[in-house]
Amino acid sequence: MDRRVFLAVAGGWLALPRPVRALPAPPLRRLKLHNAHTGERFDGPYRDDRGPIGSAMEELSHLLRDHRSGERIAIDVGLVDFLAAVMDGVGASRATVLSAYRTVATNRLLARTMFGVADNSQHLYGRALDIRLDTRLEEAMEAARAMRRGGVGWYPRSGFIHLDTGPVRSWTLDGSGIDGLLSRLQRLIARSGLPKNLAAGRARRPLSVKERLSLQRAIAKAEYFARRR
Repeated sequence: MDRRVFLAVAGGWLALPRPVRALPAPPLRRLKLHNAHTGERFDGPYRDDRGPIGSAMEELSHLLRDHRSGERIAIDVGLVDFLAAVMDGVGASRATVLSAYRTVATNRLLARTMFGVADNSQHLYGRALDIRLDTRLEEAMEAARAMRRGGVGWYPRSGFIHLDTGPVRSWTLDGSGIDGLLSRLQRLIARSGLPKNLAAGRARRPLSVKERLSLQRAIAKAEYFARRR
């Protein structure tokens, strides 16, 4: 065969379209949730190969509403993905929701009665969940922190973890509350050389917003001077 003819024929074979292998569709993402306050449940897919399922996200927004006021907000699908990833990571089949969306009024109420409630909480924007798992809760907290997808709070004495899609950060509140902060502050003051009465006279009760900010500033100041010594 003429060399030019051979090359033309070979080139034609190469130019023929090849069958395209279809990629498998992403699996359905599923969740099984129970609202501890209302007793309501969600059990099913919330995302398919085309993205979030609108009706499922509506159902989740209802389930995760502020149970005190009944008000709701569109829940961040990134938060739902974060929760699903954490549950998958530890093989959890379901989660119990303790807190999700909060109105400003609810958040202020909790800030007055509980220690550690942030004034500008991610709960206000539908970007935070407090959840409990039946087992392996501490492992779930560690897995969530390793993912670095947002905030992860660990409340071992109360038996829940906080997940949010805000800035990446983590904290632990073991239930000692203000006593623990005062103890930490007193240790820092001893090392820093600041006046020893800096932490004196603070009532052991739920702190006001102003008092919490004052205490946090005192801790930051003591830490700064401790590092300089």
